[in-house]
Amino acid sequence: MTSTQFPRSGYDAIAGLVFFPRMLDKIRLHAAGELPEDYNLGGGHDARMCRFLHIDYAAVTAQARAEKDDAVVLEWCFTQGRRPSADDIHYFNAFMTKRGWRDDYTEKLAAAKARSNWSDRADLQTSFDLQDAEEGRK
Repeated sequence: MTSTQFPRSGYDAIAGLVFFPRMLDKIRLHAAGELPEDYNLGGGHDARMCRFLHIDYAAVTAQARAEKDDAVVLEWCFTQGRRPSADDIHYFNAFMTKRGWRDDYTEKLAAAKARSNWSDRADLQTSFDLQDAEEGRK
């Protein structure tokens, strides 16, 4: 591994869709040997994004490695999988940006905060918040 870099925040969006830029960053950084080894590739939020777009993770990976423009990769996903409506994107974003806040992931988030000695951090209420803190953005 040449160096360690972090992907963009899950809150970052393209075409109004959160997390997609982060997923592409993870794919590209991993391919370059610059992503920390403990990152989840293809599962978790990546898998949720792929299910939402009706696209295979391996296909997105190949496209992201070949094309550096995020908007082009997203448009490719829309044509190969599905193009969600504005309402679909709104509800997906609401779910993703609140993951860990009063839902079935809350206990896992609390455990992850405890492992980092951040149990007292009331500002870390979602999985995106935790990722941002772990990567030095929060």
